[in-house]
Amino acid sequence: METARSLDAAREVAHRVERKATPLAVYLLGAAAGRRMADGARPEAATRAVLETLAAVLPPAPAES
Repeated sequence: METARSLDAAREVAHRVERKATPLAVYLLGAAAGRRMADGARPEAATRAVLETLAAVLPPAPAES
């Protein structure tokens, strides 16, 4: 996964889920993208797919005050 998108995903996990879960979550995102690439997906498509899945399962962002 490209660095900037990985860092954005890490930030979202840290703020919406739990900071302690961030390293494991980013590792699993990378592993999922790697599996997709091993199955023949292009890196961009694999990254986009796992980040879309992450966005779908994350709780809503807290409202800013």
